[in-house]
Amino acid sequence: MKRIVLWAMSTLTVLILLFGYHTSTSSRMATAADSAAIAPIGGGDPATAGSASATGSAAGGTTGSASASAGAAGSSSASAASTVTGSVAQTRWGPVQVQITVADGRVTDVSVIQYPNENGKDQQINTRALPVLIDETISAQSASIDMVSGATVTSEGYVQSLQSALDQAGR
Repeated sequence: MKRIVLWAMSTLTVLILLFGYHTSTSSRMATAADSAAIAPIGGGDPATAGSASATGSAAGGTTGSASASAGAAGSSSASAASTVTGSVAQTRWGPVQVQITVADGRVTDVSVIQYPNENGKDQQINTRALPVLIDETISAQSASIDMVSGATVTSEGYVQSLQSALDQAGR
């Protein structure tokens, strides 16, 4: 009799835990605030950041006319700033492409012009991960940065494109 009662209570406990568990796919979908991160992520002028398409397939690899003109205007000053776009890194969740601004031999700005954002989960992950990767890049001044937990695929693509941009910039 004790065995039957113990078995029934164990089964009931497992069922309660199983049905009470909320997976990440059952959580809320991306809100309008989360969707605002679909535009290229990075520093720079927020007014021009939206000029690239939502998938980041901007022609010529620039995020807007202000970014391109800032690179040209910076070359006439004492501290020549150049904007370099890395190659597109194809990941299993989608392409990742990074654009850096280098002034006086230092990375001063990083923009992610392409990244996976096809569904709410991608948007949620990359809204959290990309700012961390950008901060790490500016702090480290290299592609030797830590991966973001939970965004490993995007992190690997980011580092690959970042290294390409750094190589083109001669860093």
